[in-house]
Amino acid sequence: MNLRRIFPEPAGEASLDDLYGVARLRVAGRPWVGICMVASLDGATVVEGRSGGLSNPQDAAVLARLREAADVIIVGAATVRQESYGPPRKAGQRIGVVTATGGVNPEGKLFASGAGFLIMPEDGPPTPTGTRGPIETVRAGAGQVDLPLALERLTEVVDAPMFVQCEGGPRLNGSLVDADCVDELDLTVSPVLAGGASPRVTAGAAPTVAGFSMAHVAIDNRSFVYTRWIRQR
Repeated sequence: MNLRRIFPEPAGEASLDDLYGVARLRVAGRPWVGICMVASLDGATVVEGRSGGLSNPQDAAVLARLREAADVIIVGAATVRQESYGPPRKAGQRIGVVTATGGVNPEGKLFASGAGFLIMPEDGPPTPTGTRGPIETVRAGAGQVDLPLALERLTEVVDAPMFVQCEGGPRLNGSLVDADCVDELDLTVSPVLAGGASPRVTAGAAPTVAGFSMAHVAIDNRSFVYTRWIRQR
């Protein structure tokens, strides 16, 4: 499926490398953080509890290309359960699961593979234990995860990352907005109206106006729109 870039000019066919294979630099002592999401025309991010009903193969390819670029992936525990996360395809890549309660399945494919680790508050419950022993855990914050501090402390489990990809859910996205830790939004707009009470791209964040500038807009032959936005600071 071909992608046609319509911004910036010149318009024309574009590859995923053209659109998403760009350099990303650390920001103020922490890694660059990008959020990757798909949403319907009316703002829904899930259909029947999962994002797959809004996606298509090209959107999945965008996610895969961003994962290739990322050093670390972070994701909320509820999204891991809903989307049945397993280990990433990229050799050596780690997936950090953000949870205040430790409510994960330590025997699931993600943690059994050794690719998964936890991001929890310092005063949270004990680290869950699976067949591989206690799950590696980055701890930051009291009562809830201090995300800026957690991003700095990722060096406890990986080499200093340049680019961290966040894959939701909306509450984790909202917490990153509250912490002003969103540097990039990669948003696919699905050409459907979904109705229902699905959450938006962010949920639970305090009211704010965080400005972004458009890096690109591309479309495919099924009317999906692929956008990349960069935080204005």
